[in-house]
Amino acid sequence: MPSAKIFVFAPADQSGASHKTLEDQGCQLTLGSASWATPQGNNEDEMVRAAADADALIGTSIRSSPITRSIMLASDKLRVVAKYTIGVDDVDVDAATDLGILVTHAPTESNWGGVAEGTFAAMLCLLKRLRERDEHVKAGGWRDESLQGSFLGARDSDGYEGLTVGIVGLGRIGSRLSNLLRPWRPNIIAYDPYVPDSKFAEHGVKRVDYDTLLRESDVVSFHVVLTSETRHMLGEEEMSMMKPSAVLVNTSRGPVVDQAALAQALKDGTIRAAALDVFEDEPLEADSELRSLGHKVLLSPHMVSANTSGGLGGLREGIAWGTQDVLKALRGETPDHVYNVEVIDRWRGRFGGTSVI
Repeated sequence: MPSAKIFVFAPADQSGASHKTLEDQGCQLTLGSASWATPQGNNEDEMVRAAADADALIGTSIRSSPITRSIMLASDKLRVVAKYTIGVDDVDVDAATDLGILVTHAPTESNWGGVAEGTFAAMLCLLKRLRERDEHVKAGGWRDESLQGSFLGARDSDGYEGLTVGIVGLGRIGSRLSNLLRPWRPNIIAYDPYVPDSKFAEHGVKRVDYDTLLRESDVVSFHVVLTSETRHMLGEEEMSMMKPSAVLVNTSRGPVVDQAALAQALKDGTIRAAALDVFEDEPLEADSELRSLGHKVLLSPHMVSANTSGGLGGLREGIAWGTQDVLKALRGETPDHVYNVEVIDRWRGRFGGTSVI
């Protein structure tokens, strides 16, 4: 007889191996309808019913039906909400903390390192006009002055100082991006009020305020988590501060950028171009203006971190981490990847040392 109930709110393990691991430990699984490719799950009422009496919730990103307080309140036994991915913006972390529930995530290097590399690739694609050149040659053309790209780094031969890259958020991804950029020798500046000066120095980055970053950058790249503070932190007013020649890269979370304002800024020439892997609503709406802006936008289906270890190695690693975090929580042990660490002591007081498997 299964002793623990787990609601897999957004299944991502197509092999079923992680499900078997949990079932072999005596867990009863209820599977939701979302998948990693189309993160649109059940509505809240259905989620509440599925989460009733659950000891754990686990899954990948689930944009249309986030894990709300109501869903977590469906079970007074709930110990943990475990994510297969880094982001927890689709979980009401404040509510979980208030309720004494752990939220875990999966900051695997293949995820955040892959995002940094994908960001760099998107940046170069825009700066070097790779899509335009490819299209031009395939159409029978050859060299054209309009296809000239931008030289990213500093040059000793003529004193060219290089472009300025502004990184918003100097966490794992922003730091890796700065390390990837350094050999190219651009001017790297960053804004992050939550990390010490020593981290800026470690990665060879100049600390600036947000307005300065927007005004001075030739490339603005976002690497922040989604909070009430970062939602729409790049809107019409902020875009008006940027250079008309600047390009935007957003591989963090869609709502960080006001998407309607961005479409208008691109049409008006307020900024030159944008590369987006994330959107305010996902998948991107069929009638989105962004689809009709040609080379002004480079679009990607929220998979910038995809890597070479079988295509979804980072996700597989995240599934493994999430599964082990759930098992530890069900045994009354503190999981390894707790996001809301401030609740750990209170959680231990209630569940520590008490196993349900």
